[in-house]
Amino acid sequence: MGRLATLFDPETVGVVGATDREGAVGRAILENLQSAYEGEIVPVNPSREEVLGLECYEDVQSAPPIELGVVVVPPPIVLEAVRELGEAGTENVVVITAGFAETGGEGATRERELREIATEYDLNVVGPNSLGVMSTPIGMNATFGPENAREGSISFMSQSGAFITAVLDWANEQGIGFKDVVSLGNKSVLDETDFIEEWGEDPDTDVIIGYLEDIDNGEQFVQTAREVTDETPIVLVKSGRTDAGAQAASSHTGAIAGSERAYEAGLEQAGVIRAESVQELFDYARALSGLPHPDGDGVAVVTNAGGPGVLTTDAVGDSSLEMATFSTETIDKLGNAMPDEANIYNPIDAIGDADTERFGEALEIALEDPNVGSAVVVAAPTAVLAYDNLAETVIEKREAYDKPVVTCLMGGERARAADEVLREFGIPNYFDPSRAIAGLDGLTRYRDVREQVRDEPDAFDVDRERAREIIARATDRDDNRLGVESMDLLEAYGIPTPTGEIVDDPARAREVAESIEGDVVMKIVSPDISHKSDIGGVKVGVSDDDVYDAYEDVVSRARNYQPGATIIGVQVQEMLDLEASTETIVGMNRDPQFGPLLLFGLGGIFVEILEDTSVRVAPIGEDEARAMVDEIQAAPLLRGARGREPADVDAVVETIQRLSQLVTDFPSILELDVNPLVAGPEGVQAIDLRLTVDTEAFTDD
Repeated sequence: MGRLATLFDPETVGVVGATDREGAVGRAILENLQSAYEGEIVPVNPSREEVLGLECYEDVQSAPPIELGVVVVPPPIVLEAVRELGEAGTENVVVITAGFAETGGEGATRERELREIATEYDLNVVGPNSLGVMSTPIGMNATFGPENAREGSISFMSQSGAFITAVLDWANEQGIGFKDVVSLGNKSVLDETDFIEEWGEDPDTDVIIGYLEDIDNGEQFVQTAREVTDETPIVLVKSGRTDAGAQAASSHTGAIAGSERAYEAGLEQAGVIRAESVQELFDYARALSGLPHPDGDGVAVVTNAGGPGVLTTDAVGDSSLEMATFSTETIDKLGNAMPDEANIYNPIDAIGDADTERFGEALEIALEDPNVGSAVVVAAPTAVLAYDNLAETVIEKREAYDKPVVTCLMGGERARAADEVLREFGIPNYFDPSRAIAGLDGLTRYRDVREQVRDEPDAFDVDRERAREIIARATDRDDNRLGVESMDLLEAYGIPTPTGEIVDDPARAREVAESIEGDVVMKIVSPDISHKSDIGGVKVGVSDDDVYDAYEDVVSRARNYQPGATIIGVQVQEMLDLEASTETIVGMNRDPQFGPLLLFGLGGIFVEILEDTSVRVAPIGEDEARAMVDEIQAAPLLRGARGREPADVDAVVETIQRLSQLVTDFPSILELDVNPLVAGPEGVQAIDLRLTVDTEAFTDD
């Protein structure tokens, strides 16, 4: 166990604010503790000598040593109570009281002071505004909820106390047990990452589940969760999806990769299985807490009813699994064992008069097939099928073949006893076939998480000092944006750019154009104009003779479009062969929780229309960068679809990695777009650049 071991296994629990007043939270917590807690309960209240038959102490100093302090006093005296616990040597504190940051300015100040006290005394603080904590192995229910949890191997955290009370009520009815339960509250000190780390070290926690509305430190969360998921699965429901991040963004990347994309990428990179509903959360958890991991994705379905068999097949099609293709040997065995009317192909329909023996024989033959990674038994109640016996048969076959098997014993009271027996042996039973498949899908997803190899980011040889000088230009401007005039930033990090120069008069434009072989591209350079093509600010295929007029034209169009815009000049640039190339985009948007969120996709003028993109949280290695390229729908264009010559995909992958290093090296870069990054057979070229800099944070880079 880790540093929070005594939080879940204290020998003494002190309730500061304990009372016998009917309806009081302090009384509810004390009663919950008295119901089953094996340790010593210490009530603290200066107005009582005895509470619910327990000796009550005037203050913490006069009480016996307290390992876990539960604070349930009015907001104005919470800080004093927590300080007293710290001075008395208590290590763990749960602040039940509300009235902190969730209430506004005064409460936020109080919460900041709470953090300062916790730091001063090195306290592990849960809350404030918490329902409390539970630990079933010692019978500790230090909450004011109406239900105690059953004992089990799932540890559960929630940012909502009401969610915990509702879940426990449902879980108790379903026979689902927990080891530890934590109401995170406002997460003033301890947050989701702390509990994931603790439960990852706990041999009695098989699965970590949670309900989260946000993640405080996304980068630390990803790092910790990656380590934990090597051994312990994590399944989370994340609510509070928002487009606020995208609405506030000024770059292409920022507009596309909003907060929700960051959570999707961050949780996936962390190895977390994300559930879309509470039902799915527990469907995954039940399978993960008791079944082995499948060796393959093929699912065998054994049923006595055609309709439910078809529903199960549809559910497999909607998942990451596949219906197993039986070998010839398996088909022959099933043909000999099943009635002539039975379907011996997957799904196996043993027909309506199937008894336990026929189910068992079909399941055994299916599990013997090497193409079968897992199986689901779907049964409708009949007069010849005893669910109790079927449950015993399923248990026997699952243990014999060490493959995951779930059941869908449809019905109510008839299935209840069998459900309890199956649960005792770690086999989840679901009423709905789609939920049974969801459980198997969760197992497969976690298997893939464990097998995934994450390479370390490469450290490229770059000119960091040159990059710093270029980024510093933003501090001398009225706004905090840089554009194509800062293309040297990319060159400093080894990202190729075409030959060219930014000029501020047409004569110099002509000189630069004559130094470049062939026709040129001319673009207005202004930090205030994002969509240059839309206003006629881009001229393609300009000959030397036409450069002067083209210069005057793009400047005139820019001034007419936005009279107040800052015009730095006109970029004269080598023209690339776009016919044989693909325009892509690489970019970054710095997410408040997860930090630098990289984006790659189809670029050019269609980037925000098609949104064919993939995202990752930086820093990333080569494998993740290559996966970003492979994920977009336009990937076949890069690999040479329909007779096109393949682009240099390795150069694209390296560019993503170099950008990852750039934005990791300079946290002051808030947003960055390279659009387009032209990818062709001979390599890549960055054509355009926009970035936004946090000028106040720049000195910290």
